[in-house]
Amino acid sequence: MTAFDLRPTLNAPDHDPYLWLEDVEGERALDWAASQSARTLGKFGGTQFDRDRDALTAIFDGPDNIPLITRCGQYLYNFWRDAGNPRGLWRRTTLAAYLKADPQWELLLDLDALAAGDGEDWIWGGASLEPERRQRAVLRLSRGGSDAVVHREFDLGSLSFVAEGFNLPEAKGDIDWLDPDTLLLSSALGNGMATRSGYARTVRLWKRGADPLTAPVIFETGFESNGVSGQLDRIAESERLWFIETPAFFEKIGRIGDRSGPKMQIDLPRDARWNGFGDWLAVRPRKPWTVGRTTHAADALIGISLSSFIAGDRGFVTLFESRDRRSLQSFFWNNGKLIISYLVNLVPRFEMFTPGRQEWTRRALDTVPAEGTVHLWPLDAEHHETNGEVLVSAQDPITPPQLLLFDLNAAAPLGAPVIMKREPESFDASGLVVTRHEAVSTDGEMIPYTQIGPANVSGDAPVHLTAYGGLGISLLPHYNSSLGKLWLERGGTCVLANIRGGGEFGTRWHEAGRREGKRLAHDDFAAVAADLVRRGITVSRRIAAEGGCNGGLLIANMLTRYPERFGALFCRVPLVDMRRYTRLLAGAIWIDEYGDPDKADDWAFLKEISAYHAATPGQPYPPVLLATTKRDDLVNPGHARKMAAKLQALGYPAYFYEASAGGHGYGKNGRERAAFIALGNKFLRSAIGWQADDIR
Repeated sequence: MTAFDLRPTLNAPDHDPYLWLEDVEGERALDWAASQSARTLGKFGGTQFDRDRDALTAIFDGPDNIPLITRCGQYLYNFWRDAGNPRGLWRRTTLAAYLKADPQWELLLDLDALAAGDGEDWIWGGASLEPERRQRAVLRLSRGGSDAVVHREFDLGSLSFVAEGFNLPEAKGDIDWLDPDTLLLSSALGNGMATRSGYARTVRLWKRGADPLTAPVIFETGFESNGVSGQLDRIAESERLWFIETPAFFEKIGRIGDRSGPKMQIDLPRDARWNGFGDWLAVRPRKPWTVGRTTHAADALIGISLSSFIAGDRGFVTLFESRDRRSLQSFFWNNGKLIISYLVNLVPRFEMFTPGRQEWTRRALDTVPAEGTVHLWPLDAEHHETNGEVLVSAQDPITPPQLLLFDLNAAAPLGAPVIMKREPESFDASGLVVTRHEAVSTDGEMIPYTQIGPANVSGDAPVHLTAYGGLGISLLPHYNSSLGKLWLERGGTCVLANIRGGGEFGTRWHEAGRREGKRLAHDDFAAVAADLVRRGITVSRRIAAEGGCNGGLLIANMLTRYPERFGALFCRVPLVDMRRYTRLLAGAIWIDEYGDPDKADDWAFLKEISAYHAATPGQPYPPVLLATTKRDDLVNPGHARKMAAKLQALGYPAYFYEASAGGHGYGKNGRERAAFIALGNKFLRSAIGWQADDIR
């Protein structure tokens, strides 16, 4: 009989022989990761993998992809990658030019050339333009895609970096311009400036020419908090600074002040979502909130004058109320108007409110696309520059995205949005149908899922199943070029499940799958897999499931809790070790979602979803691929490394792959991203015995 080292176990969770794999840059850990990755590529690489990688690379780097834009002043700014510029180009044009079929772009920065000249693995992290003169910008450059960035000031006239400008070494954090010579600095750089999760603990006033490490601290929070930030409200009549503290993931405290620091706290529930525009404030309570004699329901949206609220008025106007399967998704301000997005049984709807002293007027945005997955957001980067023009993205699983421009100021009835760009079709969708279904979970809750595939299936269809189910994030059916090319086009079926823990049906849905409810969210996913078999779509051995991050935790639990319902599992950048996750990189920021393993009451339910500890020998575990990236500084790659090592020690068919760059993603360019995805899909197809590789 083979002797297994079972550690760590649920009974001995701290006896971990694989701690050395948490050392991200450790020589022994890197050698292990390289050897494992080579083994996986040797097993699932080859001609078909090369073809798939090249096909996806061509899609990701296609010249006809939509250039996403944001407006600052008279220019639209875009960051663009293609085959000839894999790291990308920062560029700009005008709205009139963008509307043409082949717009002319002004090149601002070639990131490939910069990386080569600096000898750095630069990945674009964004830019913050100084909004008064618009002559300078602070760029965010990431090494290998990590969350931590280097800040460098850039001159838009000379197209060169400012040698003695606002330049900051690598750290997690951000800046906000106060004026051309002053920044608000929210950065973890410096001794004692980071919270336990590695984010900014202070807001500093950084003047041009000064040492950022000695810049005066004007606001700070404690080490246990998630972080702080500061920003200038340019809509206020006089200079007003907002100081935002996030004590926990779902908590926010807002304070108003000036350059000397905060002066007053806004008296709102910590767990409410809110934002303002000038003298108007919109609030979404997460729980029922009683103010005076009025109780505002959870997930309602209420509005009030900010100055009146500060003066003591609590006469909120109710703008929206959620109901079962009718839930608010987002809200934002544009030119003094409040735009809300909500779902009615997963169907998108949009409305606009204009605030007034006596009442708020409502207007349905019924000319915005109302089928598929639709998102609205401001065209302008700065709130004070918004003029009523918003961008609209519309798509569905078999229809590529299109980008539209919508003018909220158009006279009633509102005209239809103008189509600006269309994404090209990246896979053959002929014969595919999109249908909605529901599965019954272990407690009787109905779990919706979307199925995309051939109209007629044989009963053993190769199914790709995915979900997220965490952090209140809504995962809606969209046009997935990768799965379309590597799965649907070859005759397979794809399924997306809306399990609890997500935000598809509001706070109730999220709360049901948070903390001790996380196990129930995983039950939901297993119920969808069982329902596909019940409906005669497929059999368990032909179900290939995939998920990343929180979804990676989900997939790891399918391995240990429901192995008989799956034929293969692809576990990406996952959380797996729920005993130590708070001690690994940024893990502590998610205590609000999962619980604190250092508290006995929380560990009592966390251990039920800690697949790393639950894995035992002699179980019918299907083949699993755990994949991560070395530069992921959100979820430590040690999670995936340790799980793969333990499973292999227990004798299971577990594979491991680690990309050298990409951060909490899949690579620093289209080719690396394509390789990561192609490898995962090749593994899944092989593991479920689907011989479709030679079809196309």
